[in-house]
Amino acid sequence: MKVAKKILSIVKNKYFIASVIFLAWMFWFDPKDIPSDIARRNKYSDLQNSEKHLTELIAKTKSELNELKTNAQTIEKYAREKYLMKKDNEDLFILPADSTAK
Repeated sequence: MKVAKKILSIVKNKYFIASVIFLAWMFWFDPKDIPSDIARRNKYSDLQNSEKHLTELIAKTKSELNELKTNAQTIEKYAREKYLMKKDNEDLFILPADSTAK
């Protein structure tokens, strides 16, 4: 009986009620609620990782472009590998990449 009265007095406390209302407001009704904030932080982290990946890709592409502009052998290699071009007196054999190589 004493425990029930103690719990009831805590629940009737105006500070407890105000705290519960405040927490409910912060979790569900506020435009900057906690679950949305966590989702925004995760999205921000994903965007930072994407930016890092794209920056590395841009640097790689710029170095490849610079190499293509300065070296004729690189142009030939690039054309053969990427566009499957060949010289007139050559035969081209395309072998599928086998992912189960032994």
